[in-house]
Amino acid sequence: MKRPPPSKGMRHVALFVRDFNACEKFYVDLLGMKVEWRPDPNNVYLSGGCDNLALHRAVDGVKLESAYQRLDHIGFILEKPEDVDEWFAYFLENQVSIRNKPKTHRDGARSFYCFDPDGVVVQMIFHPPISSMI
Repeated sequence: MKRPPPSKGMRHVALFVRDFNACEKFYVDLLGMKVEWRPDPNNVYLSGGCDNLALHRAVDGVKLESAYQRLDHIGFILEKPEDVDEWFAYFLENQVSIRNKPKTHRDGARSFYCFDPDGVVVQMIFHPPISSMI
């Protein structure tokens, strides 16, 4: 199956991840981000248009529980409501762990949530006020 249309925005997020290689593969191979800079084997900076995502290898012994940081999820803006369903099918085909099926919200947004390989919740969302700006 061909990759759905590209994400339209996230801007910048930096994540500590335990499974560094699997997370890089998820964001590069599945979501289509590009490696912008790899200063060393423990850090990689990815870009997708005007978005920037930094992955930092978690140091052994450092706890990454909710008390460490309270990130709920990160979101990728999609251009059209039907793109949400295309991404959902694409992720299912690629064995991405899904949290919930696509849903249209009261405000007209449409989205679903999945997990990256390290367990970070990722939302794929069509959100009319933002999606129309792209």
